[in-house]
Amino acid sequence: MWQRKTIAGFVLGSFLMLTGACTTNPYTYQGGTTGAAIGAAAGALIDKHNRWRGAVIGGALGSALGAITTEIAARAAREAAMSNRPVAYQSTDGWQRVEARPMGYDAKTHCHKVHERIWQGGRLVKDRIREVCEGEKFTPGY
Repeated sequence: MWQRKTIAGFVLGSFLMLTGACTTNPYTYQGGTTGAAIGAAAGALIDKHNRWRGAVIGGALGSALGAITTEIAARAAREAAMSNRPVAYQSTDGWQRVEARPMGYDAKTHCHKVHERIWQGGRLVKDRIREVCEGEKFTPGY
């Protein structure tokens, strides 16, 4: 029985590492890390019989959900910036929605400003302005 759990944990961990390697920006890792921390804490609180098991399962699921949400939001922002039109993605069950609306272009920095909003369960969870630049920006200021 113990060997099955070890093998299942190894397979799940390998799957998450492989899918995490397919990201297009560094913010996906930040979203995955935040999701893992929140998921681990929630899992430990929910599983009263084995808090470690709850933390591992919650962390794995939270990491995947956080990384996927961040990647979808980044993709929507890039599409909105390049097409100069609003872009929206919604999950098939309607629980999660990502909207990106272009706000303008700065010819000096070659960056587009995009207003990004994320809803989960009908509640606004993130509302921010994101910069989408045509090239790589190496300095924090302008």
